[in-house]
Amino acid sequence: MALTATPGTLIVASAYPDPPFDVLEEGSASGFDIELMRAICSQLRLTLRPVRYSGDDFNGIFDGLATSSYDAVISGTTITPERSAVALFSQPYLEFNQGVAVNCRLTPNVASVGDLRGLTAGSQSGNTSDLVAKRLLAEGAIAGIKYYPYHGIATALADLEAGRIGLVIKLFPVISWLVKDRPQLAVGLEVPTHEQLGIAFAKQNHPLCEAVNRALATLHDNGEFARLQARWFPRHATS
Repeated sequence: MALTATPGTLIVASAYPDPPFDVLEEGSASGFDIELMRAICSQLRLTLRPVRYSGDDFNGIFDGLATSSYDAVISGTTITPERSAVALFSQPYLEFNQGVAVNCRLTPNVASVGDLRGLTAGSQSGNTSDLVAKRLLAEGAIAGIKYYPYHGIATALADLEAGRIGLVIKLFPVISWLVKDRPQLAVGLEVPTHEQLGIAFAKQNHPLCEAVNRALATLHDNGEFARLQARWFPRHATS
């Protein structure tokens, strides 16, 4: 079978905003995942065409693989059993924990899960952060969960600034990026989830998955992966 739905072009879906994986710089797509896919496309002699997923629930992004609306999904995507049931994943390429952002003026001493008691967590629909939020709620570590559509992360952060919620949980490098220009907010702690990230493909598209895995191996061998990693994740990434 053909590697891609459109010969010579790799159509990749990302869910913005998801920095530093996917960012828009002066109207153009960039970020670690986008630049990684550019490097992979160079190896495969394909032209990259990024497209934007704008659904409310992140897990809906995988539907477009089954309908051949795009060839791959790469948006800081954690590999989970549920997602692996509907999509084929590349070899893991990065690993991260979840991060917890708090209002450092209202709750200045948050340094552990025990310091979250009585607070309401903000969580995006379809994110693996929801698993962490539900576990904390079940343990009595937080008071409740307020859900936001995937594209509503700015609203969640505004609610955190205003004190309408007490924390926001999201993959560590993403939440760190999102609060860096919000002086009232800070990432108070990491929750060790050790999530492995991968590139998703249609369940039956083994040829494309295998080709991308070979390209990833080449990028590791020639140092390009390390250069991208150092640029976008200077302190926190592990390959």
